[in-house]
Amino acid sequence: MAEVPEIAGPTGARGGLSMGLTALALLTALVALAGTLYLSIGMELKACPLCFYQRTFVMATVAVLGLGLLLPGIRTSVLNVLALPLVVGGLSVAIFHCYLEATGRLECPAGVLAIGSAPQQSAAIHVILLALVIVGWLTDHNRRTADLVVGVAGLILGVLFAFGGIRSAPKTPVPDYSVPVNEDGCRKPKS
Repeated sequence: MAEVPEIAGPTGARGGLSMGLTALALLTALVALAGTLYLSIGMELKACPLCFYQRTFVMATVAVLGLGLLLPGIRTSVLNVLALPLVVGGLSVAIFHCYLEATGRLECPAGVLAIGSAPQQSAAIHVILLALVIVGWLTDHNRRTADLVVGVAGLILGVLFAFGGIRSAPKTPVPDYSVPVNEDGCRKPKS
């Protein structure tokens, strides 16, 4: 049986800088996941369908990066390429959610510690996550040309995921305007 060589980066370890950036991306995704769960469980906010899509993309990102970092010998560029469509999808939905909020089509509750709204916080952490995933992908010294091609395809796939999620999201139900937006979740403004 042939021995499979271990993939090593310039420091002799798997990936070096890229590995650190990928681990930081995982930590960022875990913070995003904790934040979104805290909004629902800790703050008892009702999540709208767009919030659920963003949460699902973050959960999938945690799974890909977390499990991938546990696998011996996997190139970090591969992990980042696999996470890329998920991060782009989550960011695209978050941007659309913020657009609806900014144009007055949705009212959304304040996020954790009332630093912006929940969709604004999601967009901000997705931007950080996207930067980490892209830089981790591009700094992997074991990256192959195919990783770049597949990464571009991942960007496109993420936008398509977001488009599908946004187009298939159920209509926002008529809310109970007798309760504050924090208890009602994202809702259409009162006409």
